[in-house]
Amino acid sequence: MDLGLKDRVYVVTGATRGLGNATARELVADGARVIVSGREGKTVAEAAAALGPNAVGVAAANADPETPARLVEAAREHFGRFDGVLISVGGPAPGFVADNTDEQWQAAFESVFLGAVRLARTAAAELENGGVIGFVLSGSVYEPIPGLTISNGLRPGLAGFAKSLADELGPRGIRVVGLLPGRIDTDRVRELDALSADPEATRAASESRIPLRRYGAPEEFGRAGAFLLSPAASYLTGVMLPVDGGSRHGF
Repeated sequence: MDLGLKDRVYVVTGATRGLGNATARELVADGARVIVSGREGKTVAEAAAALGPNAVGVAAANADPETPARLVEAAREHFGRFDGVLISVGGPAPGFVADNTDEQWQAAFESVFLGAVRLARTAAAELENGGVIGFVLSGSVYEPIPGLTISNGLRPGLAGFAKSLADELGPRGIRVVGLLPGRIDTDRVRELDALSADPEATRAASESRIPLRRYGAPEEFGRAGAFLLSPAASYLTGVMLPVDGGSRHGF
């Protein structure tokens, strides 16, 4: 299938590693051009170089109020257009209710929630018919994940915002979509497993609860992300797509 990505231009945040990077790779592989962002200049430059000439890196934090305008401007400056954004950010600090501090909650709210809202609002003002706004969320949108209390608190609210945005932008031909990763084999998930006394046993137990009996590969998530952002998914909006090997118990 031709996804229709050739020469389209996307901004992908949190794209130096993990799920954002995996999606950026798939977009570029199918002919798109991307602005990749992350907090550290060195890692952003390395990620962009690895993606090749159709990628440009911009060091920017999602929590910075000036970031949205900078990223859209970079897309237009380097590639002459702006067709969509995938809003991805590193997961908030793990912990149970008694573990997480006010400071951790505040930092997570600024980057995971408010930063995403700002990016989406800016994109909504700049996109035209055929544009798309994507959110990388979490399976915690539907079912809390033990030990990730901050994520459990923020992700469902962001999904609600995304759904409201889809309703508001639909008449302008702008789509809004969400991806809900399960256990994808990224640095972040390995770090979470490593918090247990026996990481290998923890991974084996997690895999036993996944119908496909394995963690997902980053490129499997990336392909799902590239499809949802592409014109091939032109009649999909307001959806939250689990990419989790069947882990979600509901329909």
